[in-house]
Amino acid sequence: MTKILYVEDEPFLGKIVQESLESRAFEVLMVTDGARVLPALERFEPDICVLDVMLPNRDGFSLAEAIRRDRPGLPILFLSAKDQTEDVLRGFAAGGNDYMRKPFSMEELIVRVQNLVALARGKTATTTRDANEAIEVGKFAFYPQKYELRFSPDGSARKLSAREAELLAILIEHRNFTVARKDILLRVWGDDSFFNSRNLDVYITKLRNYLRRDPAIEIITIKGVGYHFTAG
Repeated sequence: MTKILYVEDEPFLGKIVQESLESRAFEVLMVTDGARVLPALERFEPDICVLDVMLPNRDGFSLAEAIRRDRPGLPILFLSAKDQTEDVLRGFAAGGNDYMRKPFSMEELIVRVQNLVALARGKTATTTRDANEAIEVGKFAFYPQKYELRFSPDGSARKLSAREAELLAILIEHRNFTVARKDILLRVWGDDSFFNSRNLDVYITKLRNYLRRDPAIEIITIKGVGYHFTAG
């Protein structure tokens, strides 16, 4: 069972969200005071932290920085009414993996939680597929186990490198959501150094080139945050 540390100081909203998550088989510990978050983290050992920004006694940004120092692999999802671009960027700079603005859809929250937990656990879209099973991506069929990208209309195929295939699998896994550069770098290269960051730019350019035959497919750069993958 996925354990969620949910930090929210609005009791009415918090109760609704907590009950909705628990009805989907998540185990939820709700904390309403910023000063109580770190002790609760040690006691509860969550799989993900869903964190408001405006909290009594300690704000969510400083909490995220503290959590990230002690638990670099723990996913942090900000859930906040602070919706300016600078707030979103500050959230990612503080160590957040994702940022949702209030008001929000519970269905979207659940999907994002599941995606972040799966990413942290190292799961990819390739996990349950055999070598001959394809992932449909627009006009392409992607065979992750064979490192092959096939253009369905004419059957032409391109062999991918292991890193190209892994990067494409991550983007597909987070289709229609934004995935942070930092998370991609940690998952594919093991660290987010400047050198590896430049390598990521090169690989993104290669994938865009491979996929350009289908104009409905886009890898959108969210400056300062990461990439948003759409496929029609």
